[in-house]
This record gives sequence, C-alpha cells and structure tokens, in this order.
Amino acid sequence: MKKILLLLLFITTVSFDSPNEDSYGVGEWFKFRIHYGIVNAGYATLEVKDAVLNNKKSFHVVGKGYTVGMSRFFFKVDDLYESYIDKDTGNPYQFVRKINEGGYTKNQEGFFNQATNRVVVKDYKHKTEKTLYIPKNTQDILSAFYYLRNHPNIDKLKIGESVAIDMFFDDETTKFKLKFIGRENITTKFGVVSAMIFRPLVQSGRVFKEQESLTVWISDDGNKLPLRIKASLAVGSIKADLDAYRGLKNPFKTK
Repeated sequence: MKKILLLLLFITTVSFDSPNEDSYGVGEWFKFRIHYGIVNAGYATLEVKDAVLNNKKSFHVVGKGYTVGMSRFFFKVDDLYESYIDKDTGNPYQFVRKINEGGYTKNQEGFFNQATNRVVVKDYKHKTEKTLYIPKNTQDILSAFYYLRNHPNIDKLKIGESVAIDMFFDDETTKFKLKFIGRENITTKFGVVSAMIFRPLVQSGRVFKEQESLTVWISDDGNKLPLRIKASLAVGSIKADLDAYRGLKNPFKTK
C-alpha cells in the first residue's frame, strides 16, 4: 500500500511543448477507491482550487491518499501532495509533500524558478535546504497530471508509441516513458466508458513487479480522466477505480 497516490499520478507521464485547451478547471474533484487484492484498502482524492501566488493567478491542486479499515490497522497511510500551477504555462511554482506511510514520513516544500531552471527544496523534517538544477518545463509529480491533460496530442498517439516527461521527485529529476497500448470500452460504476490505455515504463524491483507492470485507462474525451489503474507489485497487486467526481469542465461521456 505504499505510495498509493504516487501510483495514481504515474498515469500522466507524457511530454509536449505547451498547454492548449483546458481539460480541467477550478472546482474539479474526484475520488478513487483503492483495492489491494480483494481488500478495499483506501482512497485517493484530487481537487483543483483557485489561488494567487507571488501575485500570479494559479491553480492550487490538492491530492490526498489514505488507507481505511483493517488496511489502516496493518499499514497506516496518510499522504498529502499539493502543487501551485501557473494558469498560463501549466508549470509548477511550488509543491508540498507531507506523507506518513507505515511510519515513514516526509515533510517537504519545493520552490521552482522556471527562469533559472532551479528548484529550492526545504526539508522540514531534517531541517535542510538545497538548490537543484532542473530541465526546462520540469513538473512535480502532481502538476504533471494537470499539465499533460491539456495536450490534445495525447489522443493522437499511435499504438506502441512512447513519449516522456521530466519529473522532479525525491530530490532528483527522472524521465518517465509512457507507451500507448490502444483503446477499449470499459465498465465503470458510471456506465460503459470509452478509454485510452497506457502503460508507463517504471523502475522494477523495489515496488513494481516488473518494468511494465502498471496499466492505466483514461477517458477518451475532453476531460482525460483516469478511470482505472492496475499494478502488479513485488507482493500482490493494486487496482484503483474512479469512485466519485464533480466539477468536470467537459461532459463525461458514457455509452
């Protein structure tokens, strides 16, 4: 159950030049139900709020992940991720990461300077501060999801094509690749939905069973909503399904 929210946010590791039409807006909120095997293990939520940061209009995105029931008794997870995103460029100004995963904790903030390609990371747990280099248009793990939903190119990929993004996480920038698998209609609690299927190429060993053990279904409409995520882990498997939503900017199409 470690890094529940991280599993959800891997789904959008795609890179393009600049955002186009918005697929989301202030007020959007959705919730995912997380299953570990047959157990209802927890939930994750994502919400978009309005904010002004450094006199600039921004989106304030808040992501939470937490275990419930017996899963919480055996492995308590309380994760909070926040990102402040420039409404014009889609690039992050600042991120917040406060997590507690079975007693493993982090309490960090990162401050991006996109003009100088630098990020300042303040670690409040260890009382440290460091400045690191980042490539142009580097995203934090939460802002990447929203940055990439705005690109219409994502639904123009051919089967087998892969794209990549620079993502800053755990004090380093990593390039993730995403492979487009195809399209299919999937049954959800909201009805049958047309979906695009992606497979992020992730590092094997520590968490995932193998490099291509994560599969993601995204709505094939203007919202580009994550509908389902399946992952084979080193021990067991995780499945996440969209459980509730509100405030979508575009119609959510079901068959």
